[in-house]
Amino acid sequence: MPAHMRTLCAPRRNVLLGMTSALVSAGLSPELRAGTNWPPSGGHVELTRERVKRQTSIPLYRYRVARTYPHDRMSYTEGLTMVDGSIYEGTGLYGQSKLLQWDLETGRVLNHHDLDPRYFGEGVTVLNGAIHQMTYIENTRYTYDQRTFRRTGEFRYETQGWGLTNDGVHLISSNGSSAIMFRDAQTFDVVRAVYVTDDIGPVGFLNELEYVDGAIYANVWQTDFIAKIDAATGKIISWIDLGGLNPSPSVLIYPFVLNGVTVNTHTGRLIVTGKCWPHLYEIDLIRIR
Repeated sequence: MPAHMRTLCAPRRNVLLGMTSALVSAGLSPELRAGTNWPPSGGHVELTRERVKRQTSIPLYRYRVARTYPHDRMSYTEGLTMVDGSIYEGTGLYGQSKLLQWDLETGRVLNHHDLDPRYFGEGVTVLNGAIHQMTYIENTRYTYDQRTFRRTGEFRYETQGWGLTNDGVHLISSNGSSAIMFRDAQTFDVVRAVYVTDDIGPVGFLNELEYVDGAIYANVWQTDFIAKIDAATGKIISWIDLGGLNPSPSVLIYPFVLNGVTVNTHTGRLIVTGKCWPHLYEIDLIRIR
């Protein structure tokens, strides 16, 4: 990984380093020594493959790639959604964050807007002719005219910004915790929240989001998993395991992780990608449990 990437991605990496330091301070090894009751039952932990496998009551899906599409390898994907045949993408990294509209078939950019280099772009969604884009730790949401990409508004909010989607009425956001917030589309005030859980406890690090028919698909940061979440209750109703999709695992290592999920509005299939990955992948889901 280039040195500048390590520096730019430090804020989230430092969250994990801080967790490790806390374990050491508490006398608990990060290797989780035998006999140690860590993590505590129901605690907020980073998702593991073993945790997903243990929960046999929750359906588990694998995938089959149906189609691939071009993706700009300079796009550090933080938000992804498809509207009227176009992909709207928000990218991150300081000095490189953009809002893009591009043609799915060809990759041709139709519209773009560069963020101020002081801002790290995050999730995007399109609602009622407006594009909404969050930022990471700058507590700022921008709105743009969908047709012209002219910026039309700037709003403040109280948390980190990660994923963003909508249910046709509310904007729906994540902040890296297990909370998903339903927000007024005009004021961005929180209307309600759900707290995402599986059969063990809270599931955090929820990143890019996509709302579809009463459910929210969420990338779980730094994992190969997408959670399908009941939007009314926060309960995880199925897991999607995208292990093996990374096209170059020896090169596309952290922070170039799986992130980006939307629905092809023509076929109904999910489209997924990762940060700086060379393709978008349209997938069929195959239930294995």
